[in-house]
This record gives sequence, C-alpha cells and structure tokens, in this order.
Amino acid sequence: MPRLSEVIAALENLWPAERAESWDAVGTVVGDPGQEVSRVLFAVDPVQDIVDEAVKLGADLLVTHHPLYLRGTTTVAADHFKGRVVHTLIKNDIALHVAHTNADSADPGVSDALAGALDLRVVRPLVPDPADPDGRRGLGRICELDHPLPLKDFAARAAERLPATAQGVRVAGDPEAVIRTVAVSGGSGDSLFDQVRAAGVDAFLTADLRHHPVSEARAHAPLALLDAAHWATEWPWCELAATQLDEISDRHGWDLRVHVSKTVTDPWTSHSPSPGAPN
Repeated sequence: MPRLSEVIAALENLWPAERAESWDAVGTVVGDPGQEVSRVLFAVDPVQDIVDEAVKLGADLLVTHHPLYLRGTTTVAADHFKGRVVHTLIKNDIALHVAHTNADSADPGVSDALAGALDLRVVRPLVPDPADPDGRRGLGRICELDHPLPLKDFAARAAERLPATAQGVRVAGDPEAVIRTVAVSGGSGDSLFDQVRAAGVDAFLTADLRHHPVSEARAHAPLALLDAAHWATEWPWCELAATQLDEISDRHGWDLRVHVSKTVTDPWTSHSPSPGAPN
C-alpha cells in the first residue's frame, strides 16, 4: 500500500497548489504523511455527513473540492461543527486533502467534468491560464452542442444529466431560442459575465447566479442563462478525479479502492413552486 505522502504527491501533480487562487485554501488539512492508504473517498463538501460516510467506508483519505477552513480559524474545538469534523477525521486516522480552484483550472478540471456530464464538446477555456502554453487550462469552458437545441430542451437535458437537487435548473431567456454554443463554469459563475459575452456564446450554465448580475447580463445581450445548484455543477468532478486516481493507482500497482460519495450535500432540501409561476 502507498503512504499518504505518495498519494498526495500524485494529487498535487494533478492539481498543483500553486495554481490555486491567492485567496484559496487547498492542500492537506489533516493526515500523517507516513500512514498507509488503501481506500479513498471523493466528495464535494467536507461536512460531517461525508466524514461519517468515510468512517463507515473505512477510508484512509477523503478528498474534497471545497475547503474546510477557507478563512482560517483559531480553534478546532469539537463543540463547533468544523472542529467535530477534524476530531472525527483524526480519531479514525482519515486524512483530508482539498483541491479547489486548482482543480477548477486544471486540464481536465471541474468545468470539463461538467461539460462531459452535459454531453458537450469542449472547445477551449473560457478564461485561459496565461501560464499554459497549450491553452488548455483555465476557468470555465467554451463548448458546442452535438446538435442545436431549443433552450427549453437544453435546460431539460441539464436537469436530467446533473444530480437531482431541490433547485433543479433555473432558466433566463426565450425557451425557443436555439442553442449551439455554451459556456459552462462549475460553481459560482456570475463574476465571469464579461468573458462569457466576449466569447459570443448562446448560453451560459453555472451556479449561484444573483438577481442584479443576471438582470444586467440579460439587458446587455440575448444571452440565455441556466442556473443549477452549486453542488450539482461540481459533483461530476468527483467522478473525473476518482477515475484519474484509479489510473495512477493502476500505473503504480497501488491497488487503491477509490469511491465517489453520492450523498447530496446541497444545503437546499425542498422547493415549492409559486402558483401560476412561468415554467
């Protein structure tokens, strides 16, 4: 069995910490570099439900997309929910490693996985990484559909292909508008409207879209917008990342057992449509 340090080195090769945004908190949060690793669990959120799942599974390493401590802390006391996470991990010899914005901009990365889930062909990054001479890394992806679809049908595809959440997929735009090209960005994407408009795509699918940015984007141009749940747009990356680690394990003869959590950690639990609301 490999040591944690060996597995982390492989993960850092996939998602180097130096490619994370300056405000981000990525890397190993908990774990003894010398401990052996035989079972790994991938998930979006490092919350108690996921940690309990890792304990039940017998995992030695939990890899999440979202950081546990994004803004730092002065305590890991177990009377706080994040402290309980740390205590549970340490008591059960489970390491925690985070790949966040360094996985967003990777090749392949979070938005590649999102595009794959929607059966879209990736053309190029939405915001290219200037440090990548091949022009493949960066935030978001510009994609093409296999054949044009009305916006309502593309939205239905997204709702069907992405993991089910209470929110589903919200849409802004003419339901009959023909969609040929799409920008996608896993996670919160309303800071990317300038780049999306510059790309000249027909639609933009992301998460956490807010009222004013959406209203202004729609006033600028007839850009169709699709707003899915944050968790749902990033969960496909867990399957991609697990496949990448499986391939590394096979290459090194590690015989790792790699799992993807299907626990829904989207915080919204139900949805009541307004009577007479547009559909």
